[in-house]
Amino acid sequence: MVPTLREADNIAHVLDRVRHSLDPLGIDYQLIVVDDDSGDGTESLVQHVSAEDRRITCLVRSGSRGLAGAINYGWSHSKAEILGVIDADLQHPPELLPQLWQTMLKGYDLVIASRYAAPGGMRGWNPLRRLLSRLSTRLASPLQKHSIRVSDPLSGFFLVRRSCLEGCVLQEQGFKILLEILVQGKVRTVAEVPFVFGQREGGISKAGLKTGLEYFQLLYRLWRQKQ
Repeated sequence: MVPTLREADNIAHVLDRVRHSLDPLGIDYQLIVVDDDSGDGTESLVQHVSAEDRRITCLVRSGSRGLAGAINYGWSHSKAEILGVIDADLQHPPELLPQLWQTMLKGYDLVIASRYAAPGGMRGWNPLRRLLSRLSTRLASPLQKHSIRVSDPLSGFFLVRRSCLEGCVLQEQGFKILLEILVQGKVRTVAEVPFVFGQREGGISKAGLKTGLEYFQLLYRLWRQKQ
């Protein structure tokens, strides 16, 4: 699924690239876009594409905002046994989806597109942003289970089996839903597929001080649950 908030500049391109990546696999898939009532034309653009392709669904949340909540909402409207998420800003390359899928078919519970698994990386990031990303990842490290530790627990691009989410109570706010799945989920096996995290192709980043505060709140909540 694709969560969106004011992504009119990117969404049509995202949907096109995702379909071009998945169609050659010959699999039955559903592509759900959950828009947090952007009001910038994102909904209309998705509906235009979905009118020609019934595999695409547009859901609009009114009065609610938050990436994690949008993902939960989208997954709740799918019956798929394998769930996934990709950002709409094209920093996650849709062309990686076939490799994630093929890796999933090897029997893994969770397959993560990783910035920190070699030879992955971050293209065009300034030193401060790199430092903050590394620090955020380090803070999450002690929360991970020893049996399934990964290098990029904060990735927003991954596939997971629905069965791994049974019993998970995932928060509605925040951006780091993968960390919650790693800590709370019934995940036994994980694989990481390296990729280079690109730069936003259009629109404006939603990250800011609030994002950081929500992340620290998530860390605190997960720490409390481990006690």
